[in-house]
Amino acid sequence: MGAFGGGIFQAVKGFRNSPAGVNHRLRGSMMAIKSRAPQLGGSFAVWGGLFSMIDCGLVKVRGKEDPWNSITSGAMTGAILAARNGPVAMVGSAAMGGILLALIEGAGILLTRFASSQFPTGPQFAEEPVPMSATVFGDYAQYQ
Repeated sequence: MGAFGGGIFQAVKGFRNSPAGVNHRLRGSMMAIKSRAPQLGGSFAVWGGLFSMIDCGLVKVRGKEDPWNSITSGAMTGAILAARNGPVAMVGSAAMGGILLALIEGAGILLTRFASSQFPTGPQFAEEPVPMSATVFGDYAQYQ
């Protein structure tokens, strides 16, 4: 997913930054894809793997699956990946990761509520069930 999205982004970037002429621009686009898309795909894979590991760990430790696990996982992933750049970068990346995941989780919750409100559920049983009389089965006592 990261390589595909990165490939599209790098194709546009390479096309725009190449000299005039369709052949030059297409060649520049392909060179940008070949040089940068695998790196973006690898970075996305590292981010996704670390996020999933932290998320599953939080589910195990907390014993419940809720949006707070994803938000915390996003913040912790951002902090861990920015650790080599110092504590200020860690705090900034943690805040951005937490905010990004909070927005994603919030959008998911709103979408679920909106979609479920389109299909209201009525009462399961409109009236109290009436017990069947014993004469329904006739003389067959074993069925009562």
